[in-house]
Amino acid sequence: MLFDSHAHLDARRFDNDRDKVIKRAKENGISLIMNPGADFESSVKSVELAEKYDMIYAAVGIHPHDAKTMDDMMLQLLKGLTRKPKVMAIGEIGLDFHYDHSPRDVQIKWFREQIRLAKEVNLPIIIHDREANNEVMHILKEEEAFDTGVLMHCYSGSAELARQYVNRGAYISIAGPVTFKNARKAVEVVKAIPLDRLMIETDSPYLTPHPYRGKRNESSYVRYVAEKIAEIKEITFEEVAQKTTENAKKYFRIK
Repeated sequence: MLFDSHAHLDARRFDNDRDKVIKRAKENGISLIMNPGADFESSVKSVELAEKYDMIYAAVGIHPHDAKTMDDMMLQLLKGLTRKPKVMAIGEIGLDFHYDHSPRDVQIKWFREQIRLAKEVNLPIIIHDREANNEVMHILKEEEAFDTGVLMHCYSGSAELARQYVNRGAYISIAGPVTFKNARKAVEVVKAIPLDRLMIETDSPYLTPHPYRGKRNESSYVRYVAEKIAEIKEITFEEVAQKTTENAKKYFRIK
């Protein structure tokens, strides 16, 4: 059984066939899915999906792209959502210095505030980090975020930085790009990180793995990520499936 540790099944691209996509995931051995929010609307939708489908759990949070929309009222609304029984994390949160859809100082402010919220409600966090490696690590250390749990979603950094995260107790999540022909960096990360610190994800509908690259991604394709990790680590697919599922259930405190 597989655990897709990051999917956006609330996305509009699933509006016409969401039930079929979730059914396909079940039929392909996916037992659990974590659906994080990216803005307040998608956080609410994530909770609704978790309430509708047994296999789906939710995280709530504001993506750095939408940090400019945040205020203290929204932070309190997010806190209210954390009281829902299937909300298991705060995310996805972090910094994105590639697109800069929100000013960097605003991203940093609300990244810190959401880490503090996670600590207040005792939930782990799901991190988005794009071209902000130093700043993200600095903030996580300064806010003592590793105490409640750090998951680096769709990790794209170096193997050396991944080791630093793992040494602090964090988990690294691997997505579809590891299956691409030019995936040198991701392959090095998989080699460097122990299996007991890895998770797998789709980030669907984005980052579709080979052989479906270019098409809409969905949770059933997380199998290809697991297969590639098994190949890189020279272990069985079953070992990868079992351990990454155990890791995700432990991290998100799902019994």
